[in-house]
Amino acid sequence: MRLGPRHPWLGAAGFRLALPLLERFYRRRRIYNVTSAFARERIAAIKAKIARGKPAYLAGVSAAGTHNSGVALVEVTQSRGPRLILNNEEERFSANKHTNEYPKLSIEAMQATLAAMGLSIDCIDGWFSAWDYPAFGATLIRTLLEEMPASFSMVRGEATPLFNLRDLDRGTRASRHIGRQLGTDAPVALIGTPHHDNHAWYSFSVSPFAHSERPVMVAVLDGLGDRGAITLYVCEHGRMRQLYSNDSVFDSLGIFYAVISSTQGGWTWLSSEGRYMGATAYGNGDRKSNPYYAALKPIFQLLPEGRIALNRDLANWPRDIMHQPYTAELTRILGEPIGLKDMWNPDAVLRVEDIQHSANTQERLDKAAATQMVFEDALRHVIDHFIRTTGSDRLVLTGGIGLNALGNMRLLEHFDESFYRRELKQQTRLHLWVPPVPNDAGVTIGAAYMGAYLAGYGTGAPCEHAFYCDAPPAEADIRTALKASPDVESIELVAATEDAARAMLADFMAYLTSQDAIFALYQGAAETGPRALGHRSILANPCNPKTRENLNARVKYREAIRPLAPMMTLEAAKQFFELSEGASDADYNAYNYMVLTAHAKPDARTRIPSVVHADGTGRLQIVRENTDPLTYAYLKALGRRIGVEVAVNTSFNVAGPIAQTPAQALDTLRRSKGLDAVLMFSHEGPVFVALHGGTVQSGDNRFRKWLEAWQAETGKRIEL
Repeated sequence: MRLGPRHPWLGAAGFRLALPLLERFYRRRRIYNVTSAFARERIAAIKAKIARGKPAYLAGVSAAGTHNSGVALVEVTQSRGPRLILNNEEERFSANKHTNEYPKLSIEAMQATLAAMGLSIDCIDGWFSAWDYPAFGATLIRTLLEEMPASFSMVRGEATPLFNLRDLDRGTRASRHIGRQLGTDAPVALIGTPHHDNHAWYSFSVSPFAHSERPVMVAVLDGLGDRGAITLYVCEHGRMRQLYSNDSVFDSLGIFYAVISSTQGGWTWLSSEGRYMGATAYGNGDRKSNPYYAALKPIFQLLPEGRIALNRDLANWPRDIMHQPYTAELTRILGEPIGLKDMWNPDAVLRVEDIQHSANTQERLDKAAATQMVFEDALRHVIDHFIRTTGSDRLVLTGGIGLNALGNMRLLEHFDESFYRRELKQQTRLHLWVPPVPNDAGVTIGAAYMGAYLAGYGTGAPCEHAFYCDAPPAEADIRTALKASPDVESIELVAATEDAARAMLADFMAYLTSQDAIFALYQGAAETGPRALGHRSILANPCNPKTRENLNARVKYREAIRPLAPMMTLEAAKQFFELSEGASDADYNAYNYMVLTAHAKPDARTRIPSVVHADGTGRLQIVRENTDPLTYAYLKALGRRIGVEVAVNTSFNVAGPIAQTPAQALDTLRRSKGLDAVLMFSHEGPVFVALHGGTVQSGDNRFRKWLEAWQAETGKRIEL
């Protein structure tokens, strides 16, 4: 068994030689690291401005050609610290999911937001990059040298999420691109902040643990950062201290899960991981009887001090990640990997509905379950040592791994009261928090928060919601989009400017749900991150056992393997699910963002079957009245209409990014023939209903009948 690279000394030498050269290269392009003289001077100026009682505006940007490019804007004041104003994801504007394009449209939208605030782009006091470009480049050079000559196959220039040299080339020009877009004569100076530091500090700063008197553990695990894939920190007294970095690209839980889920599930990276996690519920989740777990388990060696090492006799991806990711031995265990040319091929994609007529589907599902269990073993090993080293009972988990909601639940189950009592002689248990954007959609926020931290004002208000992607839809923009869409029917409803009108509209939405309507709610600023949380959501009846099948097949056109998430009030969550005391901080805030699953109580399968997954869990979202009054009122109305304060909630998209603009919302309606309506709430108040027009009559006819019936029942009129 070979652990670690073939030529570690060569890789280390290459890193040491490349880093100073790359630092000089980037400095000439106005991209500086945080230890540079320029960065120290700029941060000192920001600190002095805040100390004078003036607000500072910091922008975080991901523009290096890596996935999830975008820009965030943070206001920092002496009294409040950092406050997030926006986090614009480029994919939402370009409609290119996980895009690595330069974030031109995101920056344009930020300029519009600043203008609405009476500010110009000149007010930005510092631009902070979400990547330390020189370190990232030197790490890739080190990685190539470690497995040479076999690893040189990865220098083919092909577009991949992690290793596209053209991406790095675009990163060298980011400063110049921003300057040109803003109309300046010179490049805009960027301060590159370490990728994992960004994840860590933002996630801690807005967590319920930010003001804890005891040390708080922060674990960053993802595909890779600038230097490695696992970094551990301790935060206390407003400061962050790094304890460990694995300084390895391929000793990575993120890459492991991406490679296996794509080559066994048939979807490409960044789209495969969540689907594969859903598939695990249908497989054999018993470590003793799963037919693949024991053979796959040695792909990671669990080493002393919480370290993990990839077995390179099984995994070939350190040498040829795209074309030959398996060794012969791994092929013997899992079978031939699905190749790039067959990704998304309907005949290759894993489909749970094939269980009845495909002999190998159950085998594939068991492989998914084995992959999840191996992943959980390694994650638990890392966190176990972390807990023993720090003695802490507070953990912030972030990085792309934080999206594995099932693994998060398993951590809470393992590190319970009995663990702490038995192993640490403490009367406590693990408390866990995961931010709403643990993946790279959040590092733009993290970069700006790192700027505030470096200036001495790092801790802000706790996170309560995720509605920060661009501005709320304007009435004029909705009207313009509807006017430009003759194939879409529309109805104008009363304005949602008063509590009474909002309550009527919420009750009407609940009535629609009681009639098994499936409709989209389009309101306010969009959610940032890969989850719809009530502002760009498709909603449906959780009590109808056919809802999941209907929604997946007729509305989203996606695999039946995908679960549906429950959106609910806190009271309903407690009624139907076993909420962990380890997620109870800040009134169960950890369940607000669909990043944590919970076991359903026995009554849930009968009462809300469409949101209980095959393994008896649900990926919860608890809605609060103070953060989303309309959706909260809708859930309360559902309690009166269908007997449960629970709705099916899935993202308002069809095979692409979540709908951002009014035009994108209407386009999503066109592509989803099973969607009955889109309710569009403008920022100014007027509400519009968009319906299928032309030859698609079912949504139009059904909706109008529902509207008439509700108005007749209630004696209230909401149609203008």
